[in-house]
Amino acid sequence: GVMEFLLINHPLDCPICDQGGECDLQDQAVAYGRGGSRYEENKRAVTEKYMGPLIKTIMTRCIHCTRCVRFSEEIAGVDEIGALYRGEDMQITTYLEQAAAHELSANVIDLCPVGALTSRPYAFEARPWELKKTLSIDVSDAVGANIRLDSRGREVMRALPRINDDVNEEWLSDKGRYMVDGLGARRLDKVWIRNAGKLQPASWDEAFKTIAAAKPGASIAAIAGDLVDCETMFAAKALLRAMGSDLLEGRQTGLAYETGNLAAVNFNSTFAGIETADAILIVGSHVRWEAPLVNVRLRKAAKRGAKVFIVGPEWEPTYPVTFLGNDLSVLGKLPKDVTEAFKGAERPALILGGAGLAKGALGACLALSDKLKLVRDDWNGFNVLHMAASRMGGLMLGYAQAGGIGDIAKAAPKVVLALGADEVDWSAFTGSLKVYIGHHGDKGAHAADLILPAASFAEKDGTYVNTEGRVQFAEKAVFAPGDAREDWTILRALADALGVAVGFDSFDQLQAAMIAEVPALGEEGLANYGALPKGNAKAKAEGVIEGYPIKDFYLTNPIARASAVMQRCSAELLHGEDIAEAAE
Repeated sequence: GVMEFLLINHPLDCPICDQGGECDLQDQAVAYGRGGSRYEENKRAVTEKYMGPLIKTIMTRCIHCTRCVRFSEEIAGVDEIGALYRGEDMQITTYLEQAAAHELSANVIDLCPVGALTSRPYAFEARPWELKKTLSIDVSDAVGANIRLDSRGREVMRALPRINDDVNEEWLSDKGRYMVDGLGARRLDKVWIRNAGKLQPASWDEAFKTIAAAKPGASIAAIAGDLVDCETMFAAKALLRAMGSDLLEGRQTGLAYETGNLAAVNFNSTFAGIETADAILIVGSHVRWEAPLVNVRLRKAAKRGAKVFIVGPEWEPTYPVTFLGNDLSVLGKLPKDVTEAFKGAERPALILGGAGLAKGALGACLALSDKLKLVRDDWNGFNVLHMAASRMGGLMLGYAQAGGIGDIAKAAPKVVLALGADEVDWSAFTGSLKVYIGHHGDKGAHAADLILPAASFAEKDGTYVNTEGRVQFAEKAVFAPGDAREDWTILRALADALGVAVGFDSFDQLQAAMIAEVPALGEEGLANYGALPKGNAKAKAEGVIEGYPIKDFYLTNPIARASAVMQRCSAELLHGEDIAEAAE
Protein backbone atom coordinates (compact mmCIF):
# COMPACT_ATOMS: atom_id res chain seq x y z
CA GLY A 1 0.00 0.00 0.00
CA VAL A 2 2.73 2.49 0.95
CA MET A 3 4.56 1.65 -2.27
CA GLU A 4 1.44 2.32 -4.32
CA PHE A 5 0.91 5.68 -2.65
CA LEU A 6 4.53 6.64 -3.29
CA LEU A 7 4.09 5.82 -6.96
CA ILE A 8 0.64 7.39 -7.27
CA ASN A 9 1.87 10.42 -9.24
CA HIS A 10 5.19 8.97 -10.35
CA PRO A 11 5.69 8.80 -14.14
CA LEU A 12 7.46 5.37 -14.00
CA ASP A 13 10.02 6.41 -16.62
CA CYS A 14 12.94 4.35 -15.27
CA PRO A 15 14.29 3.42 -18.75
CA ILE A 16 14.94 7.08 -19.62
CA CYS A 17 15.82 8.24 -16.10
CA ASP A 18 19.40 9.03 -15.09
CA GLN A 19 18.84 7.66 -11.61
CA GLY A 20 18.13 4.18 -13.05
CA GLY A 21 20.32 1.54 -11.46
CA GLU A 22 21.09 3.60 -8.33
CA CYS A 23 17.58 4.64 -7.33
CA ASP A 24 16.14 4.05 -3.85
CA LEU A 25 12.57 4.08 -5.17
CA GLN A 26 13.45 1.51 -7.83
CA ASP A 27 15.03 -0.76 -5.22
CA GLN A 28 12.01 -0.49 -2.92
CA ALA A 29 9.61 -1.14 -5.80
CA VAL A 30 11.52 -4.27 -6.81
CA ALA A 31 11.66 -5.51 -3.21
CA TYR A 32 8.15 -4.69 -2.02
CA GLY A 33 6.08 -3.44 -4.96
CA ARG A 34 3.24 -5.14 -6.85
CA GLY A 35 3.64 -6.23 -10.44
CA GLY A 36 0.81 -4.01 -11.70
CA SER A 37 -0.94 -0.76 -10.81
CA ARG A 38 -4.50 -0.42 -9.45
CA TYR A 39 -4.57 3.37 -9.79
CA GLU A 40 -6.88 4.54 -12.55
CA GLU A 41 -7.19 8.30 -11.91
CA ASN A 42 -5.20 11.03 -13.65
CA LYS A 43 -1.61 11.57 -12.51
CA ARG A 44 -0.43 15.12 -11.84
CA ALA A 45 2.55 16.62 -13.65
CA VAL A 46 4.74 19.55 -12.61
CA THR A 47 6.52 22.08 -14.80
CA GLU A 48 10.32 21.93 -14.61
CA LYS A 49 12.28 24.36 -12.45
CA TYR A 50 15.65 25.83 -13.37
CA MET A 51 18.07 25.17 -10.51
CA GLY A 52 21.26 26.28 -12.21
CA PRO A 53 23.92 24.72 -14.43
CA LEU A 54 24.49 21.73 -12.12
CA ILE A 55 21.08 20.39 -11.12
CA LYS A 56 18.63 18.99 -13.66
CA THR A 57 15.05 18.86 -12.41
CA ILE A 58 12.20 16.57 -13.47
CA MET A 59 9.85 17.38 -10.63
CA THR A 60 7.02 15.13 -11.83
CA ARG A 61 9.12 12.32 -10.32
CA CYS A 62 9.35 14.02 -6.91
CA ILE A 63 7.89 12.09 -3.94
CA HIS A 64 8.08 15.07 -1.52
CA CYS A 65 10.52 13.56 0.95
CA THR A 66 11.95 17.11 1.42
CA ARG A 67 15.53 15.86 1.88
CA CYS A 68 16.78 18.60 -0.47
CA VAL A 69 14.92 21.28 1.49
CA ARG A 70 16.39 20.05 4.77
CA PHE A 71 19.91 19.87 3.33
CA SER A 72 19.73 23.46 2.05
CA GLU A 73 18.39 24.83 5.31
CA GLU A 74 20.17 22.69 7.90
CA ILE A 75 23.54 21.76 6.37
CA ALA A 76 24.31 24.39 3.72
CA GLY A 77 22.56 27.18 5.61
CA VAL A 78 21.15 28.67 2.42
CA ASP A 79 17.36 28.83 2.22
CA GLU A 80 17.06 28.47 -1.53
CA ILE A 81 14.89 25.39 -1.93
CA GLY A 82 11.49 25.01 -0.28
CA ALA A 83 8.03 23.48 -0.55
CA LEU A 84 5.17 25.59 -1.87
CA TYR A 85 1.38 24.95 -1.73
CA ARG A 86 -0.41 22.12 0.05
CA GLY A 87 -1.85 18.69 -0.48
CA GLU A 88 -1.84 17.46 -4.05
CA ASP A 89 -0.59 20.85 -5.27
CA MET A 90 2.59 20.76 -3.16
CA GLN A 91 5.81 21.22 -5.11
CA ILE A 92 9.50 21.63 -4.33
CA THR A 93 11.02 24.70 -5.96
CA THR A 94 13.54 27.50 -5.63
CA TYR A 95 11.51 30.36 -4.18
CA LEU A 96 12.59 32.99 -6.68
CA GLU A 97 12.87 30.75 -9.76
CA GLN A 98 16.63 31.18 -9.72
CA ALA A 99 19.69 28.98 -9.67
CA ALA A 100 20.78 27.37 -6.41
CA ALA A 101 23.99 29.37 -6.04
CA HIS A 102 26.01 27.96 -3.18
CA GLU A 103 29.15 25.84 -3.04
CA LEU A 104 27.46 22.61 -1.95
CA SER A 105 24.32 22.73 -4.10
CA ALA A 106 24.94 19.47 -5.99
CA ASN A 107 24.79 17.36 -2.82
CA VAL A 108 21.01 17.39 -3.19
CA ILE A 109 21.53 15.14 -6.24
CA ASP A 110 23.03 12.43 -4.01
CA LEU A 111 20.30 12.95 -1.42
CA CYS A 112 17.39 12.74 -3.86
CA PRO A 113 16.04 9.16 -3.55
CA VAL A 114 14.35 9.35 -6.97
CA GLY A 115 15.19 10.91 -10.34
CA ALA A 116 13.71 14.34 -9.59
CA LEU A 117 17.10 16.02 -9.05
CA THR A 118 19.86 14.63 -11.26
CA SER A 119 23.19 15.89 -12.51
CA ARG A 120 22.84 18.25 -15.47
CA PRO A 121 26.39 17.87 -16.87
CA TYR A 122 26.17 14.06 -16.51
CA ALA A 123 22.68 13.73 -18.05
CA PHE A 124 22.38 10.72 -20.41
CA GLU A 125 26.16 10.11 -20.31
CA ALA A 126 26.42 6.63 -18.77
CA ARG A 127 24.74 3.97 -16.66
CA PRO A 128 26.21 3.14 -13.24
CA TRP A 129 26.95 -0.50 -14.11
CA GLU A 130 29.16 0.51 -17.07
CA LEU A 131 31.57 2.46 -14.89
CA LYS A 132 34.82 1.49 -13.20
CA LYS A 133 34.95 2.89 -9.68
CA THR A 134 38.20 4.18 -8.15
CA LEU A 135 38.84 5.56 -4.66
CA SER A 136 40.48 8.97 -4.83
CA ILE A 137 40.97 12.29 -3.05
CA ASP A 138 39.55 15.69 -4.03
CA VAL A 139 42.43 18.06 -4.84
CA SER A 140 40.36 21.21 -5.43
CA ASP A 141 41.12 22.47 -1.90
CA ALA A 142 43.15 21.47 1.15
CA VAL A 143 40.35 19.56 2.90
CA GLY A 144 41.15 16.34 1.02
CA ALA A 145 37.54 15.17 0.71
CA ASN A 146 37.26 11.45 -0.03
CA ILE A 147 35.81 10.87 -3.48
CA ARG A 148 35.03 8.05 -5.88
CA LEU A 149 35.95 8.56 -9.52
CA ASP A 150 33.70 6.72 -11.98
CA SER A 151 35.41 6.17 -15.32
CA ARG A 152 34.68 4.50 -18.64
CA GLY A 153 37.60 3.69 -20.93
CA ARG A 154 40.08 6.56 -20.68
CA GLU A 155 37.55 9.13 -19.51
CA VAL A 156 36.54 10.13 -15.99
CA MET A 157 32.76 10.43 -16.17
CA ARG A 158 31.97 11.79 -12.72
CA ALA A 159 33.17 12.26 -9.15
CA LEU A 160 31.03 11.34 -6.14
CA PRO A 161 31.70 11.80 -2.41
CA ARG A 162 32.69 8.86 -0.20
CA ILE A 163 31.61 8.81 3.43
CA ASN A 164 34.39 9.77 5.83
CA ASP A 165 33.12 11.31 9.06
CA ASP A 166 36.55 12.68 9.94
CA VAL A 167 36.96 14.68 6.74
CA ASN A 168 33.99 15.44 4.51
CA GLU A 169 31.18 13.49 6.25
CA GLU A 170 29.20 12.61 3.12
CA TRP A 171 29.40 15.92 1.26
CA LEU A 172 31.49 17.28 -1.60
CA SER A 173 31.91 20.83 -2.92
CA ASP A 174 30.53 21.59 -6.38
CA LYS A 175 34.04 22.34 -7.62
CA GLY A 176 35.43 18.99 -6.47
CA ARG A 177 32.48 17.20 -8.04
CA TYR A 178 32.25 18.96 -11.39
CA MET A 179 35.75 20.06 -12.37
CA VAL A 180 36.49 16.52 -13.63
CA ASP A 181 35.29 17.34 -17.16
CA GLY A 182 38.36 19.61 -17.26
CA LEU A 183 40.52 16.44 -17.22
CA GLY A 184 39.70 15.98 -20.91
CA ALA A 185 40.17 19.58 -22.07
CA ARG A 186 43.27 21.73 -22.76
CA ARG A 187 45.50 18.73 -22.00
CA LEU A 188 49.23 18.66 -22.65
CA ASP A 189 49.77 15.40 -24.51
CA LYS A 190 53.10 15.95 -26.23
CA VAL A 191 56.49 17.52 -25.57
CA TRP A 192 56.96 21.18 -26.61
CA ILE A 193 60.14 23.25 -26.86
CA ARG A 194 60.16 27.03 -27.30
CA ASN A 195 62.21 28.09 -30.34
CA ALA A 196 62.50 31.79 -31.17
CA GLY A 197 59.58 32.57 -28.89
CA LYS A 198 57.25 29.91 -30.34
CA LEU A 199 56.42 26.51 -28.86
CA GLN A 200 57.09 23.65 -31.27
CA PRO A 201 56.45 19.90 -30.85
CA ALA A 202 59.54 17.84 -29.99
CA SER A 203 60.58 14.41 -28.74
CA TRP A 204 61.43 13.39 -25.16
CA ASP A 205 65.08 12.92 -26.19
CA GLU A 206 65.32 16.47 -27.55
CA ALA A 207 63.76 17.82 -24.36
CA PHE A 208 66.17 15.99 -22.05
CA LYS A 209 69.15 17.00 -24.23
CA THR A 210 68.04 20.65 -24.02
CA ILE A 211 67.93 20.49 -20.21
CA ALA A 212 71.29 18.67 -20.02
CA ALA A 213 72.81 21.26 -22.39
CA ALA A 214 71.92 24.01 -19.87
CA LYS A 215 74.47 22.30 -17.53
CA PRO A 216 72.59 23.37 -14.40
CA GLY A 217 74.83 21.63 -11.86
CA ALA A 218 73.63 22.76 -8.44
CA SER A 219 71.86 25.75 -10.02
CA ILE A 220 68.48 24.03 -10.34
CA ALA A 221 65.22 24.70 -8.48
CA ALA A 222 61.83 23.00 -8.16
CA ILE A 223 58.53 24.76 -7.53
CA ALA A 224 55.54 22.54 -6.68
CA GLY A 225 52.01 23.43 -7.76
CA ASP A 226 48.80 23.13 -5.77
CA LEU A 227 47.66 19.73 -7.07
CA VAL A 228 50.90 17.75 -6.81
CA ASP A 229 51.18 14.49 -4.88
CA CYS A 230 53.93 13.77 -2.35
CA GLU A 231 55.65 11.17 -4.54
CA THR A 232 56.21 13.70 -7.34
CA MET A 233 57.62 16.23 -4.88
CA PHE A 234 59.92 13.62 -3.34
CA ALA A 235 61.17 12.49 -6.78
CA ALA A 236 62.03 16.12 -7.64
CA LYS A 237 63.69 16.58 -4.24
CA ALA A 238 65.80 13.43 -4.81
CA LEU A 239 66.87 14.74 -8.23
CA LEU A 240 67.82 18.16 -6.83
CA ARG A 241 69.65 16.58 -3.91
CA ALA A 242 71.70 14.46 -6.33
CA MET A 243 72.53 17.68 -8.22
CA GLY A 244 73.56 19.41 -4.99
CA SER A 245 70.63 21.82 -4.72
CA ASP A 246 67.97 22.39 -2.07
CA LEU A 247 66.02 25.14 -3.84
CA LEU A 248 62.53 23.75 -3.17
CA GLU A 249 59.36 25.79 -2.73
CA GLY A 250 55.64 25.04 -2.87
CA ARG A 251 54.09 28.37 -1.85
CA GLN A 252 53.73 29.77 -5.35
CA THR A 253 52.19 33.13 -4.52
CA GLY A 254 55.08 34.39 -2.39
CA LEU A 255 54.00 33.38 1.12
CA ALA A 256 57.00 33.10 3.43
CA TYR A 257 55.90 32.02 6.89
CA GLU A 258 58.04 30.11 9.38
CA THR A 259 57.91 26.33 8.81
CA GLY A 260 60.34 25.06 11.45
CA ASN A 261 57.52 23.51 13.47
CA LEU A 262 54.64 22.21 11.36
CA ALA A 263 52.25 22.21 14.34
CA ALA A 264 52.22 26.01 13.90
CA VAL A 265 50.84 25.74 10.34
CA ASN A 266 48.47 22.83 10.85
CA PHE A 267 44.70 22.65 11.41
CA ASN A 268 45.22 21.21 14.90
CA SER A 269 41.60 21.06 16.10
CA THR A 270 40.78 18.70 13.20
CA PHE A 271 37.59 19.19 11.17
CA ALA A 272 35.54 16.95 13.47
CA GLY A 273 36.93 18.83 16.48
CA ILE A 274 36.20 22.36 15.24
CA GLU A 275 32.45 21.72 15.33
CA THR A 276 32.73 21.29 19.13
CA ALA A 277 34.47 24.68 19.57
CA ASP A 278 32.50 27.31 21.50
CA ALA A 279 34.36 30.51 20.54
CA ILE A 280 36.00 30.91 17.13
CA LEU A 281 38.15 33.73 15.75
CA ILE A 282 38.76 33.61 11.99
CA VAL A 283 41.67 35.73 10.71
CA GLY A 284 41.89 36.48 6.98
CA SER A 285 39.93 33.53 5.65
CA HIS A 286 36.92 33.40 3.35
CA VAL A 287 36.12 29.93 4.70
CA ARG A 288 33.04 29.52 2.55
CA TRP A 289 35.18 29.59 -0.61
CA GLU A 290 38.52 28.36 0.71
CA ALA A 291 37.05 25.22 2.31
CA PRO A 292 33.27 24.82 1.90
CA LEU A 293 33.32 21.58 3.91
CA VAL A 294 34.99 23.29 6.88
CA ASN A 295 32.34 26.00 6.62
CA VAL A 296 29.73 23.26 7.13
CA ARG A 297 31.49 22.28 10.37
CA LEU A 298 31.63 25.91 11.53
CA ARG A 299 27.91 26.21 10.90
CA LYS A 300 27.37 23.19 13.15
CA ALA A 301 29.45 24.84 15.87
CA ALA A 302 27.47 28.09 15.51
CA LYS A 303 24.18 26.18 15.74
CA ARG A 304 25.43 24.66 18.99
CA GLY A 305 25.97 28.16 20.35
CA ALA A 306 29.56 28.99 19.37
CA LYS A 307 30.34 32.69 18.91
CA VAL A 308 32.18 33.36 15.62
CA PHE A 309 34.29 36.49 14.96
CA ILE A 310 35.99 37.34 11.66
CA VAL A 311 38.90 39.70 10.93
CA GLY A 312 38.94 40.57 7.23
CA PRO A 313 36.71 41.94 4.46
CA GLU A 314 33.06 40.99 4.78
CA TRP A 315 31.64 37.98 2.95
CA GLU A 316 28.29 36.27 3.15
CA PRO A 317 28.42 33.68 5.96
CA THR A 318 25.87 30.90 6.45
CA TYR A 319 25.69 31.37 10.25
CA PRO A 320 25.68 34.36 12.65
CA VAL A 321 29.10 36.06 12.80
CA THR A 322 30.58 39.35 14.01
CA PHE A 323 32.98 41.08 11.60
CA LEU A 324 35.78 42.96 13.38
CA GLY A 325 36.98 44.99 10.38
CA ASN A 326 39.90 44.56 7.96
CA ASP A 327 42.70 45.90 10.15
CA LEU A 328 44.97 43.22 11.65
CA SER A 329 46.00 45.52 14.51
CA VAL A 330 42.71 44.49 16.18
CA LEU A 331 44.49 41.26 17.18
CA GLY A 332 46.63 43.30 19.58
CA LYS A 333 43.59 44.69 21.40
CA LEU A 334 40.51 42.56 20.92
CA PRO A 335 37.06 44.11 21.53
CA LYS A 336 35.36 43.33 24.85
CA ASP A 337 32.72 40.95 23.45
CA VAL A 338 35.50 38.83 21.88
CA THR A 339 37.59 38.61 25.06
CA GLU A 340 34.48 37.74 27.11
CA ALA A 341 33.43 35.02 24.67
CA PHE A 342 36.91 33.50 24.83
CA LYS A 343 37.19 33.88 28.61
CA GLY A 344 34.19 31.65 29.20
CA ALA A 345 35.00 29.20 26.41
CA GLU A 346 35.99 25.62 27.15
CA ARG A 347 37.15 24.96 23.60
CA PRO A 348 38.33 28.24 22.06
CA ALA A 349 39.67 28.15 18.49
CA LEU A 350 41.47 30.42 16.05
CA ILE A 351 41.55 29.85 12.28
CA LEU A 352 44.20 31.67 10.24
CA GLY A 353 43.59 31.76 6.48
CA GLY A 354 45.56 32.59 3.35
CA ALA A 355 44.97 36.36 3.50
CA GLY A 356 46.22 36.42 7.10
CA LEU A 357 49.33 34.38 6.24
CA ALA A 358 50.07 36.72 3.32
CA LYS A 359 50.08 39.67 5.73
CA GLY A 360 52.49 37.90 8.10
CA ALA A 361 49.94 37.38 10.87
CA LEU A 362 51.22 33.92 11.89
CA GLY A 363 53.51 35.22 14.67
CA ALA A 364 50.81 37.45 16.15
CA CYS A 365 48.27 34.61 16.04
CA LEU A 366 50.69 32.28 17.86
CA ALA A 367 51.17 34.96 20.52
CA LEU A 368 47.39 35.32 20.72
CA SER A 369 47.01 31.56 21.17
CA ASP A 370 49.08 31.78 24.37
CA LYS A 371 47.05 34.76 25.57
CA LEU A 372 43.68 33.14 24.86
CA LYS A 373 44.88 29.73 26.15
CA LEU A 374 43.90 27.91 22.97
CA VAL A 375 45.89 24.82 23.98
CA ARG A 376 44.39 22.80 26.84
CA ASP A 377 44.81 19.25 28.15
CA ASP A 378 42.79 17.54 25.44
CA TRP A 379 42.31 20.43 23.04
CA ASN A 380 44.44 22.40 20.59
CA GLY A 381 42.49 25.32 19.15
CA PHE A 382 45.20 26.81 16.92
CA ASN A 383 44.44 26.26 13.24
CA VAL A 384 45.86 27.30 9.89
CA LEU A 385 43.56 26.74 6.92
CA HIS A 386 45.53 26.17 3.72
CA MET A 387 44.03 26.19 0.24
CA ALA A 388 46.31 23.85 -1.75
CA ALA A 389 46.00 20.06 -1.71
CA SER A 390 49.79 19.76 -1.88
CA ARG A 391 50.67 22.26 0.85
CA MET A 392 51.13 20.14 3.98
CA GLY A 393 52.79 17.31 2.05
CA GLY A 394 55.18 19.85 0.52
CA LEU A 395 56.06 21.33 3.91
CA MET A 396 56.69 17.83 5.32
CA LEU A 397 59.09 17.22 2.42
CA GLY A 398 60.91 20.52 2.90
CA TYR A 399 59.35 22.53 0.05
CA ALA A 400 59.94 25.84 1.81
CA GLN A 401 62.64 28.51 1.73
CA ALA A 402 63.05 30.99 4.57
CA GLY A 403 62.09 33.88 2.27
CA GLY A 404 59.59 31.94 0.17
CA ILE A 405 59.76 31.94 -3.60
CA GLY A 406 61.69 35.24 -3.50
CA ASP A 407 64.74 33.29 -2.27
CA ILE A 408 64.61 31.08 -5.35
CA ALA A 409 64.32 34.09 -7.66
CA LYS A 410 67.35 35.66 -5.92
CA ALA A 411 69.40 32.48 -6.44
CA ALA A 412 68.75 32.88 -10.22
CA PRO A 413 68.87 29.13 -10.99
CA LYS A 414 69.82 28.04 -14.51
CA VAL A 415 66.91 25.56 -14.60
CA VAL A 416 63.54 25.78 -12.83
CA LEU A 417 61.32 22.69 -12.70
CA ALA A 418 57.70 23.81 -12.40
CA LEU A 419 55.77 20.80 -11.08
CA GLY A 420 52.31 21.88 -12.23
CA ALA A 421 53.01 25.35 -10.82
CA ASP A 422 50.44 27.67 -12.42
CA GLU A 423 50.16 30.55 -9.96
CA VAL A 424 53.81 31.71 -10.05
CA ASP A 425 54.84 35.16 -11.27
CA TRP A 426 57.45 34.05 -13.81
CA SER A 427 58.72 37.56 -14.58
CA ALA A 428 61.34 37.10 -11.82
CA PHE A 429 62.84 34.08 -13.61
CA THR A 430 63.79 35.63 -16.95
CA GLY A 431 67.29 34.12 -17.05
CA SER A 432 66.22 30.57 -16.15
CA LEU A 433 65.28 27.66 -18.40
CA LYS A 434 61.70 27.08 -17.29
CA VAL A 435 60.65 23.41 -17.54
CA TYR A 436 56.93 22.86 -16.98
CA ILE A 437 55.99 19.32 -15.90
CA GLY A 438 52.22 19.35 -15.79
CA HIS A 439 48.95 18.32 -17.35
CA HIS A 440 47.08 21.44 -18.53
CA GLY A 441 47.92 24.24 -20.94
CA ASP A 442 47.47 26.86 -18.26
CA LYS A 443 49.53 29.85 -17.03
CA GLY A 444 52.60 27.74 -16.19
CA ALA A 445 52.75 26.16 -19.64
CA HIS A 446 52.37 29.58 -21.31
CA ALA A 447 55.46 30.86 -19.51
CA ALA A 448 57.56 27.72 -20.02
CA ASP A 449 60.53 27.23 -22.35
CA LEU A 450 59.98 23.50 -22.31
CA ILE A 451 56.81 21.52 -21.63
CA LEU A 452 56.89 17.89 -20.46
CA PRO A 453 53.36 16.39 -20.40
CA ALA A 454 52.49 14.70 -17.09
CA ALA A 455 49.59 12.90 -15.43
CA SER A 456 46.80 14.58 -13.45
CA PHE A 457 45.69 13.37 -10.00
CA ALA A 458 43.23 10.92 -11.61
CA GLU A 459 45.95 9.28 -13.72
CA LYS A 460 48.44 8.20 -11.06
CA ASP A 461 48.63 6.74 -7.57
CA GLY A 462 49.62 9.35 -5.02
CA THR A 463 49.76 10.44 -1.39
CA TYR A 464 48.16 13.71 -0.28
CA VAL A 465 48.21 15.43 3.11
CA ASN A 466 45.30 17.71 3.94
CA THR A 467 45.37 20.90 6.00
CA GLU A 468 44.82 18.98 9.29
CA GLY A 469 47.88 16.83 8.55
CA ARG A 470 45.86 13.78 7.50
CA VAL A 471 47.79 11.49 5.15
CA GLN A 472 45.56 9.94 2.45
CA PHE A 473 46.15 7.84 -0.67
CA ALA A 474 44.52 8.32 -4.07
CA GLU A 475 44.40 5.55 -6.66
CA LYS A 476 44.86 5.74 -10.42
CA ALA A 477 41.53 5.81 -12.27
CA VAL A 478 42.50 6.19 -15.95
CA PHE A 479 45.56 6.48 -18.19
CA ALA A 480 47.06 9.84 -19.16
CA PRO A 481 46.42 10.98 -22.77
CA GLY A 482 48.92 10.91 -25.64
CA ASP A 483 52.59 11.06 -24.68
CA ALA A 484 51.89 12.19 -21.12
CA ARG A 485 53.72 10.20 -18.45
CA GLU A 486 53.47 9.92 -14.67
CA ASP A 487 55.55 12.71 -13.12
CA TRP A 488 58.00 10.49 -11.25
CA THR A 489 58.95 8.63 -14.48
CA ILE A 490 59.75 11.98 -16.15
CA LEU A 491 61.98 13.01 -13.24
CA ARG A 492 63.64 9.56 -13.20
CA ALA A 493 64.45 9.82 -16.93
CA LEU A 494 65.68 13.39 -16.41
CA ALA A 495 68.09 12.12 -13.72
CA ASP A 496 69.61 9.77 -16.32
CA ALA A 497 69.91 12.63 -18.83
CA LEU A 498 71.71 14.74 -16.21
CA GLY A 499 73.91 11.80 -15.20
CA VAL A 500 72.91 11.54 -11.53
CA ALA A 501 71.54 8.67 -9.41
CA VAL A 502 68.29 9.21 -7.50
CA GLY A 503 68.03 5.80 -5.83
CA PHE A 504 64.76 4.46 -7.24
CA ASP A 505 63.64 2.72 -10.44
CA SER A 506 60.00 1.95 -9.68
CA PHE A 507 57.07 3.63 -7.96
CA ASP A 508 57.32 1.18 -5.03
CA GLN A 509 61.01 2.00 -4.53
CA LEU A 510 60.21 5.72 -4.73
CA GLN A 511 57.46 5.37 -2.12
CA ALA A 512 59.72 3.32 0.16
CA ALA A 513 62.50 5.94 -0.08
CA MET A 514 60.00 8.72 0.68
CA ILE A 515 58.61 6.87 3.71
CA ALA A 516 62.13 6.14 4.96
CA GLU A 517 62.80 9.89 4.93
CA VAL A 518 59.40 11.03 6.26
CA PRO A 519 57.85 8.03 8.08
CA ALA A 520 54.53 9.87 8.68
CA LEU A 521 53.79 9.73 4.92
CA GLY A 522 53.57 5.93 5.12
CA GLU A 523 50.66 5.80 7.54
CA GLU A 524 47.15 6.87 6.62
CA GLY A 525 45.71 9.16 9.27
CA LEU A 526 46.80 12.22 11.22
CA ALA A 527 50.52 12.95 11.26
CA ASN A 528 51.93 13.91 14.65
CA TYR A 529 53.71 17.29 14.45
CA GLY A 530 54.33 17.59 18.18
CA ALA A 531 53.36 20.45 20.49
CA LEU A 532 52.42 23.95 19.34
CA PRO A 533 55.46 26.25 19.69
CA LYS A 534 55.27 29.15 22.14
CA GLY A 535 54.44 32.45 20.50
CA ASN A 536 56.61 35.55 20.77
CA ALA A 537 54.62 37.91 23.00
CA LYS A 538 56.08 40.91 21.13
CA ALA A 539 54.88 39.71 17.70
CA LYS A 540 52.45 42.19 16.18
CA ALA A 541 50.18 41.96 13.17
CA GLU A 542 49.94 45.09 11.08
CA GLY A 543 48.33 46.11 7.84
CA VAL A 544 44.89 45.87 6.32
CA ILE A 545 43.54 42.78 4.56
CA GLU A 546 42.42 44.21 1.22
CA GLY A 547 40.92 41.02 -0.17
CA TYR A 548 41.06 37.24 -0.17
CA PRO A 549 43.32 35.10 -2.39
CA ILE A 550 40.37 33.39 -4.10
CA LYS A 551 38.68 35.79 -6.50
CA ASP A 552 36.51 33.18 -8.23
CA PHE A 553 35.48 30.06 -6.32
CA TYR A 554 34.95 27.98 -9.45
CA LEU A 555 38.26 28.73 -11.22
CA THR A 556 41.04 28.17 -8.69
CA ASN A 557 43.17 25.53 -10.42
CA PRO A 558 44.17 24.46 -13.95
CA ILE A 559 41.69 21.55 -14.07
CA ALA A 560 38.80 23.79 -12.99
CA ARG A 561 39.82 26.52 -15.45
CA ALA A 562 39.75 23.97 -18.28
CA SER A 563 36.31 22.71 -17.21
CA ALA A 564 33.37 23.93 -19.29
CA VAL A 565 31.00 23.28 -16.36
CA MET A 566 33.08 25.41 -13.96
CA GLN A 567 33.33 28.21 -16.54
CA ARG A 568 29.53 28.09 -16.89
CA CYS A 569 29.08 28.21 -13.09
CA SER A 570 31.48 31.13 -12.78
CA ALA A 571 29.75 33.11 -15.53
CA GLU A 572 26.22 32.43 -14.37
CA LEU A 573 26.36 32.11 -10.58
CA LEU A 574 29.08 34.65 -9.77
CA HIS A 575 29.05 37.12 -12.63
CA GLY A 576 25.34 37.19 -13.34
CA GLU A 577 25.54 36.34 -17.03
CA ASP A 578 22.35 35.21 -18.71
CA ILE A 579 21.23 31.66 -18.20
CA ALA A 580 22.39 29.53 -21.12
CA GLU A 581 19.61 26.99 -20.84
CA ALA A 582 19.47 24.78 -23.91
CA ALA A 583 16.07 23.72 -25.15
CA GLU A 584 15.60 20.40 -23.44
